[in-house]
Amino acid sequence: MKDSTTEGRLLAGQWLDRLDNLAALDVMLEGQGAAAAAVRQSLAQIDNAVTAIAERMEASTHGRLIYAGAGSSVRIGVQDGVELPPTFDWPRNRIDYWIAGGPVALTDAVENAEDDEDAARQAALGAGLSSHDVVIGISASGRTPFTCAAVKAAAMSGALTIGIANNDSAPLFDHVDIAIPLVTGAEAVAGSTRLKAATAQKICLNMISTLAMTRLGFVRDGQMIAMKPGNSKLRERYIAIHGGEPS
Repeated sequence: MKDSTTEGRLLAGQWLDRLDNLAALDVMLEGQGAAAAAVRQSLAQIDNAVTAIAERMEASTHGRLIYAGAGSSVRIGVQDGVELPPTFDWPRNRIDYWIAGGPVALTDAVENAEDDEDAARQAALGAGLSSHDVVIGISASGRTPFTCAAVKAAAMSGALTIGIANNDSAPLFDHVDIAIPLVTGAEAVAGSTRLKAATAQKICLNMISTLAMTRLGFVRDGQMIAMKPGNSKLRERYIAIHGGEPS
């Protein structure tokens, strides 16, 4: 029987080390397509997340979008968040990251950081959360202790909590308001969730943040009306959108 978990293994005929380059690349590319298909299965939940985020962000001038997780998952979250200020002029102080192991873990593996539940609780406590905040917990396995503890603590403070995981019935989903399963199954390299699972997470977060920003009024006629013209290419784009130089 096919293993649908992130820790499963593909059939022997798909093991990369037994294939020539073209065949191995085809296996990996097929996995990337499967990642998009997994996201499609959860469009209703993603819709709910977009609506809830936009409502919270619009209700105050200080509500934050917070990404929490460990390893590859939180790196995907950081990648999503850092693009919001230049693309939509979203205030930097309305974005935060709870990273297992701290900022150094974005470039270096920090041993045992993903198991540190106390660090997650301290991050939530130090954030001074309110009902206007949104915390997105991201975990491929859906059972990462740091991530589960983060959303659990956030929920106790009244924040909206969203969980994204790549296994069905993930423990993470027991602690969030909105659960988004992205069931991607076995990886081309067993257990390496930086592959298919991470692609699904990136697609999902792209969709959530882009549509939430759109609903908040930062996109008009399909264009980034609030983007920061920080280089010559973006200045040209700004002029094309607004019909003149930035003031």
